[in-house]
Amino acid sequence: MITISFENRGNCGLCEYLYNSIKNQIVQGALKSNEKLPSKRTLAQNLGVSVITVQNAYAQLISEGYIYSIEKKGFFVTDLKPFEKETENSSFSQTEENENKKNRCGRNLGKTEITEWFADFGSNSTSYEKFPFNLWSHKMRQVLNSGDEKLLLRVGVKGVFELRLAISRYLKEFRNMNVNPEQIVIGAGTENLYSMVVQLLGRNNLFAVENPGYQKVLYVCKLNGANAVPIKIDSQGIDINELENSKVNIVHVSPSHHFPTGIVMPIRRRQEILNWAQNSENRYIIEDDYDSEFRFSGKPLPTLQSADKNGKVIYINTFSKTLAPSFRISYMVLPQKLLPEFEQKIGFYSCPVSSFEQFTLAKFIDDGSYGKHIIRMKNFYRNLRNTLISAIQTSRFAKFCKIQEQESGLHFLLTIENNFSQAELVNRLNAQKINLPLLTDFYYTKNSPDKTNTFVVNYSGIKKSRIPEIVNRLEKAILGE
Repeated sequence: MITISFENRGNCGLCEYLYNSIKNQIVQGALKSNEKLPSKRTLAQNLGVSVITVQNAYAQLISEGYIYSIEKKGFFVTDLKPFEKETENSSFSQTEENENKKNRCGRNLGKTEITEWFADFGSNSTSYEKFPFNLWSHKMRQVLNSGDEKLLLRVGVKGVFELRLAISRYLKEFRNMNVNPEQIVIGAGTENLYSMVVQLLGRNNLFAVENPGYQKVLYVCKLNGANAVPIKIDSQGIDINELENSKVNIVHVSPSHHFPTGIVMPIRRRQEILNWAQNSENRYIIEDDYDSEFRFSGKPLPTLQSADKNGKVIYINTFSKTLAPSFRISYMVLPQKLLPEFEQKIGFYSCPVSSFEQFTLAKFIDDGSYGKHIIRMKNFYRNLRNTLISAIQTSRFAKFCKIQEQESGLHFLLTIENNFSQAELVNRLNAQKINLPLLTDFYYTKNSPDKTNTFVVNYSGIKKSRIPEIVNRLEKAILGE
């Protein structure tokens, strides 16, 4: 039986304290691999807490891969045996050009497309109705009225210090990341930052991208003169064996919420990829944390960067998902050891983002407005997602559908099991003015291993009022009416 004392939990909530206590016992070996854990009710009674507290703690541990469940059998400890080449410093216990050019929306970049969709699930746009126009304009006026001469000065390549400081504080509070403002680089979108990374690490390096995955990364690499290869993913993320057998030095991953499959990389795979990186001086991991703010169950998952003790992870995130796609401000966190080389190779650049916008965003973050905006948007998207999923599950085509990976991020997978081929179903959807990209669109090879009618549903840009008609049109397409 798990024994935990709550006397020293201080201000920590019961659920979080229980989660941390069980996790530490697993990491330290007190709870053995594949050991069966008490049921939720039994543990709750033994510890004198509610069942819901245990349920939420177990759910978070499952999300992070520390435990797993077997239906009708219970909960078990994941096998986290240390790897031969893992060092003490790398352990999680310390903190926890091809023809398929497509963008993240899954649409062909060179293709003439219908511009008037009734519902565009290929778009990763955000709801303009929820943008805090009044508050943002107020911050803008504050910046203008300050008369600060820094607004008119050239901004160095890393960006305005005030914004980098605000981001470092935000990362500490919301992502448990201890980074200095000097490590943060502001960019005009993630593509700009990927280009910087290629120039920093060298075009002679071979880069790897997830397959399927965010295909812009591969094309940015090639446009910058570097070679990139796709590495397949399995049910836990990028395939370590294929990565080990390749000649890759740099790998791009999205561990918190893989695009487009929605997979969350569990703790053991995270250890494996960190171990892979430390095995060579020239190996690095690019961690894309693009929509980690929108996790709808449990707390945000730890980043690879926070577990990296050897300076191997370059962390990248963007404000485009939380504010608006037109808001071209992204940032990356560089390992300390890369800073001198960054200054030497790229230090002569100027930051491509307007200093006026940077100062405004810094104020928006520092006074808590950004945190409150995230909470509002998280609630809005949760409600939008739930309404859409509920409408699908109560529709006439519900028996033909399976929904996956809907607990985090701004997309989920929808598999339709009827007699139509992929091409037939897409044509029928297009006839209803519904743009719904296939999962196969995100593979780098023609012969995708996925032969199912699985679609990537980017729901963030749709209007809630249109959901009944969207489902009506889906019914006509799927049922052959």
